[in-house]
Amino acid sequence: MKVLLATALGSLGCAALAYLYWRTCWFYRNPTRTPPDTEGLVSPADGTVVYVKRVPPKEKVITIKKGVRAAVEDIARTDLESEKVLIGVFMSPFNVHYNRAPLSGIVRSIRDTPACGGNRCMGWMHLRTVLGLRPFQQNSLHLLQNQRKVTRIDGRFKSAPIHCYVVQIAARTVGGIDSYTEPGAFIPRSAIFGMIRIGSQVDLVVPWREDMRIQVHPGDRVKAGETVLID
Repeated sequence: MKVLLATALGSLGCAALAYLYWRTCWFYRNPTRTPPDTEGLVSPADGTVVYVKRVPPKEKVITIKKGVRAAVEDIARTDLESEKVLIGVFMSPFNVHYNRAPLSGIVRSIRDTPACGGNRCMGWMHLRTVLGLRPFQQNSLHLLQNQRKVTRIDGRFKSAPIHCYVVQIAARTVGGIDSYTEPGAFIPRSAIFGMIRIGSQVDLVVPWREDMRIQVHPGDRVKAGETVLID
């Protein structure tokens, strides 16, 4: 009996130490990232690509569940009149959580939007990405309701002016959405501009151009600041 008790206490102690290490050290790891030589737009987050959509103006493109659909404007909280590309990256609690700039440019605006009735759990999306069940966004009401921070960056793509929106979406367990820049500041491509603490999601919204080539698909694993999303 004493042996079993000692074993149980030892296991609990190891689990507690593992949790503390993950929560205080591993979660805040910040590996060096080197952007590719090409001038493509890089991923703003580590994680799994959950949707890639080329979207006409005003069209509701994300089906969450029967009778519930979302437009890009619902996610980015801004009205985009032109055709655009929407790429969503889900970050599990085990991914690196620092967010990086998709392109070099000037931070034009940073806008916070509070949750509508409290942040919803992202458990459905996490489970579906782990099991490979598509569509990954099914039953994920956090896309419509959760707190988010939308950062607009104005830069250049293939020598022509372009802007993009990076949408940081909080989970129920999030301790905060951090921003390390401010409007008017210049930020290099792949540089850290913010962080979301614990599981979360980051979306990239870019006006579509005919010279663009999307390089990722739902289910792909990406690294912030390194993986090219659009070339």
